[in-house]
Amino acid sequence: MSSHTSGPSPDRSSPAEYAAARRAELAREPLRQAGAARGLASGPIAALRDIWAHRELLGLLVRRELKSRYKDSVLGFVWSVIRPLVMLLVYYVALGRFLGAARGIDDFAIFIYAGLTVWTLFNEIVTAGTGSIVNNSGLIKKVYLPREIFPIATVGSALFNFGIQVVILLGATAVAGKFPWGGELAYFPVALAVALVWATAFALALSAWNVYLRDVGYLVEVFLMIFFWASPIVYSWSYVNKELGASFLGELYLANPMTLSVLGFQQSFWVAGSGSAVPDHLMTRLLIALAIGLVALWAGQRVFARLQASFAQEL
Repeated sequence: MSSHTSGPSPDRSSPAEYAAARRAELAREPLRQAGAARGLASGPIAALRDIWAHRELLGLLVRRELKSRYKDSVLGFVWSVIRPLVMLLVYYVALGRFLGAARGIDDFAIFIYAGLTVWTLFNEIVTAGTGSIVNNSGLIKKVYLPREIFPIATVGSALFNFGIQVVILLGATAVAGKFPWGGELAYFPVALAVALVWATAFALALSAWNVYLRDVGYLVEVFLMIFFWASPIVYSWSYVNKELGASFLGELYLANPMTLSVLGFQQSFWVAGSGSAVPDHLMTRLLIALAIGLVALWAGQRVFARLQASFAQEL
């Protein structure tokens, strides 16, 4: 009895017949738009639907990002704890003790670690996100998938490390006997949202520009260093307020969304500084920064969508 198989078989058909069958099969596949989907709202919505359809792949990329970071390391994820603690120790000793910053700031270690926690999240998303497309060029050139998934995967891995640092921060406040219980914790979700939205917006736009101009990665390192010192992480905002006050430069300083996010984290976790000076209407400023950040996120996605059509050729 002979069996019948459907479809082209490279073993039983000639190369010409097999090639013709493959062309017919490819012709039946739907075409996918490589450029940006049109529409102020329909474009981002279509991108979100595409990312949601590939959510399992997104989860795999996040896990790959975490595993590759500490590949062949004996301590593995323990480095996620060691690195921020070492950074805290360096700043605490160098600035707190040697330069005397700790004398003017109560619980200086908690103060500085609160700012470092949210800054590390922002820095990691922007830095890793900028190189995410270039670093995944092999996948991008071989298969179709929403390219936004690569910078977004860096957000997921950064949030994992952020969660570890928040646990350490809460543990430090408990050891110091000043665990945050009050209403100041309301600043935490808003300040976190500000950092996430702005970091993701930068990651999307910069990752696309980095494909065409590789100097972007070096520029990002320089600007992140500048913005680190332009945020009240290792010094108190009260020092800035004394120098700038309510002047134009003072308002310009507070226009930095990471300045507001750092201040929000300090208000949430730095109990010893509950009586210290903070900018007027800090929560309102945070909400405004969040609203503008959502617009920046939309703009970043639009920039990414318009530039992604030639990624494969440029890579």
